[in-house]
Amino acid sequence: MSSNANEPILPQGAGYGTLSTGIGLFFSAFMIVLTAVQARYTGFSPKSSEEFNSASRSVKPGLIASGIVSAWTWAATLLQSSAVAYKFGISGPWWYGAGATVQVLLFAQLAAKLKLNAPRAHTWLEIVAARWGTVAHLVFMFFGLATNIIVSSMLILGGSATVTSLTGMNTIAACFLIPLGVAIYVVVGGMRATLLCDYTHTTVLFVIIFVFVFTVYATSPKIGSISAMHDLLAAVSADTPVSGNAHGSYLTMRSKNGLIFGVINVIGNFATVFQDQAYWQRAIASRPASCVKAYLLGGLAWFAIPFMFSTTLGLSAVALRHDPAMRTLTPADVSAGLPASAAASALLGKGGAAALLVVLFLAVTSATSAELIAVSSILTFDVYKRYINPNATESQILKVSHAGVAFFAVVMGLLGLIFFYIGISMGWLYEFMGVVLGSAVVPIALCVCWKKANKWGCIAGAIVGFCAGVITWLVTTATLNGGVLNVTVSDYEMLAGNLASIGVGGIIATVSSYFWPDDFNFDITRAINAPVETGPAPAPEKDESPKPASVELDEKRESMSAEVMSVRADDDDDELDPAGLQKAFRFAAWSSIILLVVMLLLIPLPLFFASTVFGKRGLEAWVVIGIIWAFMSAFTVILYPLWESRRELAVITRGMVKDVFTPGSGKYNAAVQETSTA
Repeated sequence: MSSNANEPILPQGAGYGTLSTGIGLFFSAFMIVLTAVQARYTGFSPKSSEEFNSASRSVKPGLIASGIVSAWTWAATLLQSSAVAYKFGISGPWWYGAGATVQVLLFAQLAAKLKLNAPRAHTWLEIVAARWGTVAHLVFMFFGLATNIIVSSMLILGGSATVTSLTGMNTIAACFLIPLGVAIYVVVGGMRATLLCDYTHTTVLFVIIFVFVFTVYATSPKIGSISAMHDLLAAVSADTPVSGNAHGSYLTMRSKNGLIFGVINVIGNFATVFQDQAYWQRAIASRPASCVKAYLLGGLAWFAIPFMFSTTLGLSAVALRHDPAMRTLTPADVSAGLPASAAASALLGKGGAAALLVVLFLAVTSATSAELIAVSSILTFDVYKRYINPNATESQILKVSHAGVAFFAVVMGLLGLIFFYIGISMGWLYEFMGVVLGSAVVPIALCVCWKKANKWGCIAGAIVGFCAGVITWLVTTATLNGGVLNVTVSDYEMLAGNLASIGVGGIIATVSSYFWPDDFNFDITRAINAPVETGPAPAPEKDESPKPASVELDEKRESMSAEVMSVRADDDDDELDPAGLQKAFRFAAWSSIILLVVMLLLIPLPLFFASTVFGKRGLEAWVVIGIIWAFMSAFTVILYPLWESRRELAVITRGMVKDVFTPGSGKYNAAVQETSTA
């Protein structure tokens, strides 16, 4: 095996160029330009705190679905999924994809309840505060911010490790450069810029994934077909059987350790979806009538990314294990998520490494933007406005929001650096997150959805479950390692801690609510941030003096604009019809539960218990279905948002054309737009 295979394949300049002066700066500039276009040619300005933090609650389902896909595509989505494919074979991609898809599907229920029970909230913590008061608010704020901290740390750890592996770039520099460029366009454009960035990144992400898929399964001289992949995996299975897999094969769903990882994955990702403000923020930003549709589409579309990426590069890392160009992977390398980068470099050389560097940059920065705006919203509305300045003005809120983005960008870099120096890898943190965060999942869901949820029972469930999870992990780790505590990835310790955390928290919250139910009136949370009704203003004295024609025209436009805004407000109220939202909740409940049963029970478990080892036809069907799913996902999050926004795009195009021929005439005017479309 070549000694050069373990050396960085790209120069350091490629890493610095990607994260700062190159792609990073380009995307920052591109997003700033899009924000300026939005402010000039649409009715939405990021100078409004409502627009900055929640995109004026007007985003359509296609763009929300694209944002969900992008926010849920972490470094771990690409790297950890490939690592479990490398360790467990074909079961790894399924358990990673399905085990992190069902939470987004189930979150559609919470999105519907959010619109029904707290339609004007800025954060999920505002609902907790309005329902249960300060103590609960502070307790659950701990879990919310802990979620953002752990997710952000995984982003930085995975991103910096791979950039360093591919380019030799200094890890410290990578930790800080990753969030820096993102913070620039988030501060300028807010939530809508984040969603536009999500769309752009998701588009490029799918293009590069398809490049890898067709290289591996169609054109590569090293693999080049599904049949060749099968032969290579079968040969490696014969040489180095996988412990716990049926016949030691990489080509079976019968993987004991794969199943254990699947359970850990399901529990941990419930915490990082239900407690991450980034997902609530997309529900808040969406139109009420379409939020359920957005989450169902987004969840199903996202599944194809980790499944096909890891089925391609994760399995390629196994198949090319004896190739001279393949890097030798140690257990620490696998825990750091490096099988994908090793396979990309072995398959396509510098081109493959560069493509992986770009796709990783896009995934990390897109998820980073979601975390920045999420934490900024919590710091603004749940810290500053609630405890420091309850009477904050619009400009003060906007300044704090900007400061929150900049502050957390620096914190993200420090977090990545701290975890790197104490020796914690992305893979370990990924499996450990459910131990710390799982206990609050059920209490939060009950708070938003169930009027009988008991306040003190849910608080106790979150705290006691947290303690139970950590203690169980400590005891199990020490017992299985001869009294030694370590931070190496080990399935049984993580499984025990995750189950204890979510199980104890959920049991305490549910049982206490059943025997000592509250009878909460959700009208209290529906009143959060509700507009204050005032009496009619006194009629101004009539001015009989003649007015210039320009002044009369301006007054007429202002009057028409007010009417337009009134109509829009009425439309929003219509979408908040309780009967319609309750119907959307029932649809979300049935759809998400059926999909959960299919993805976690009906498909994988029969294959697991049958101990089936895939032949060539079986692997062909497995891969082809994944490719078809990936194409449908790309259509959903790339083409569908363009179609549903075709009228808005036409308005922007007309405005830009007007400005070209008559400078200054293309600027958006609400009254004129409504008149032209009437």
